[in-house]
Amino acid sequence: MSSWHDDESLLPLSGIQHFAYCSRQWALIYVERQWQDNLRTVEGTLLHERVHSVLSTEARGDILVVRSLPLVSYDLGLYGIADVVEFQLASESEGGIALPGRKGRWLPIPVEYKRGQPKPDDRDEVQVCAQCICLEEMFGITIPHGILFYGRTRRRVIVPMEHQLRQRVRELAIQMHRVYELGITPSAPSDTNCEFCSMIDVCLPTITRRRSSVTEYLRKSLSSSLGDGETV
Repeated sequence: MSSWHDDESLLPLSGIQHFAYCSRQWALIYVERQWQDNLRTVEGTLLHERVHSVLSTEARGDILVVRSLPLVSYDLGLYGIADVVEFQLASESEGGIALPGRKGRWLPIPVEYKRGQPKPDDRDEVQVCAQCICLEEMFGITIPHGILFYGRTRRRVIVPMEHQLRQRVRELAIQMHRVYELGITPSAPSDTNCEFCSMIDVCLPTITRRRSSVTEYLRKSLSSSLGDGETV
């Protein structure tokens, strides 16, 4: 698969967090176009609605806050809208970009808003990293970190843009495009906590996990009913 995509093949950037958590969940939403809300998704939607609006800017000292900034990476094949991008006045070593009507160089840092608290996995980190990669491609710069803001703890978490995280994002993007192109929904993984997933009633994870064991059960049952001397 080509590492460079056109407009027709772009996938929603917001989906990378779903894919990182569970590829089946992602396919149910983005391939099969199914979605169900629960309390957590509703709270998350409300939080993003408070952040998202039309594209707007606000100056706060040495920081220019831009809301609802469109993002795209033709390398990853992803597009989306950033909750907030803070353009911070950059030092000479940081580089940055020039902004019309403003002195100096400015470094764009994405700030992704989350309803809860830090997760035990990397689903939030890969999303803000993907936003950084989009901004780097759009502006031709290197971004050292992104920021996650958690609604429950009211705290910011700095996410360094390390090579391992960047590679993880690229691998996830490749897998997303492969699954989308194949149009096949993966079975439910055994290591995912399905209890709090809004898609559990659509996904039916216990059934998809048991497909192989059910087949084996039916084979053994049929073999037994035919007698020890017969085979199926």
